[in-house]
Amino acid sequence: MILKAVVIKISQVLVSAACMAIAAGINASVVAQCSQCKLYNPLALPASNQIDDTLSEKDIPTGQGGFARDYALDLKEGESVAIDLASDSFDAILTLLAEDGSTVAENDDGPDGSNNALLFTRIAKTGRYIVRVRAFGETGVGNFTLKVTRLQPVSSGSNNPFVPRLRQLLK
Repeated sequence: MILKAVVIKISQVLVSAACMAIAAGINASVVAQCSQCKLYNPLALPASNQIDDTLSEKDIPTGQGGFARDYALDLKEGESVAIDLASDSFDAILTLLAEDGSTVAENDDGPDGSNNALLFTRIAKTGRYIVRVRAFGETGVGNFTLKVTRLQPVSSGSNNPFVPRLRQLLK
C-alpha cells in the first residue's frame, strides 16, 4: 500500500518534469503566437445593448473579496450614454473603464435611493470601453439586468423643464 503511494508520487514528479522539459523546448514562434492569445475576454454586449445575466463566483475576482463581470462596448467621441444596472440579488456597482483601464465613470447607488446603479457620461474619446458589473461587499452574486442607452441630443427649443438639468449632468 505504501509502496503503491510512493510509485504514484514518483510518476507524478516524472510527468511534471517531462512537461517542464517540453515547455522549455518550445520555440520562439510558438511563444509569440501564444502571446496573442487573450486570457481576458470581456463579453460582448448584444446589439440591443441590454442583457439579463448572472454575476457568480466564477467571474473575475476583484481583489476585494467580490467578483466582477465585464462587457465590451464601442463608443464614439461626444456620445452621451446612460448605463443602468439593476439587481434584486446584490447591491450593484457599475464602472465604465477606458481602453487603458482608467475609470471614466462609476456609480454605486442610483438616484432613486435603491441599491441599483445608474450613471450618465459623455464620451471624450472614440474607442472600446468596458462596462464592469460588480457587487458592493464580498459576497454579492446573482441575477442582474444591464442596459446601455445612447442618448440623443435634445433640441434647444424644447419645453421640457428637465432638459437644462440633464445638460448640466452630462457636462
